[in-house]
Amino acid sequence: QVQLVESGGGLVQPGGSLILSCVLSGRTFGRYGMGWFRQAPGKEREFVANISWSGARPYYADSVKGRFIISKDNAKNTMYLEMNSLKAEDTAVYYCAAGAGVLYWEYEFWGQGTQVTVSS
Repeated sequence: QVQLVESGGGLVQPGGSLILSCVLSGRTFGRYGMGWFRQAPGKEREFVANISWSGARPYYADSVKGRFIISKDNAKNTMYLEMNSLKAEDTAVYYCAAGAGVLYWEYEFWGQGTQVTVSS
């Protein structure tokens, strides 16, 4: 059984940075592409970024391109999302998922989510 556990969320001021982590257990991490999604109150879950199983070919939503960096360490079974120049509109619950694509139904396994709040 695959389990994904996110960590690293919290409260940060506008313009600040956070790094989210996602640890996968139960399967061979290196075989999975991975992605980050987020969901703000009253809004649909939206794609943030994804990365291939090898850690290559990162892909970003336009809203975060140039500010967020996705990476993957197969030796540690961990994926990261470095978030810089954070804005109030980045406030959401962030989820990591195993799969590929930009649509949430393309992902098979999900973490429980971690809250990111950007506020002064």
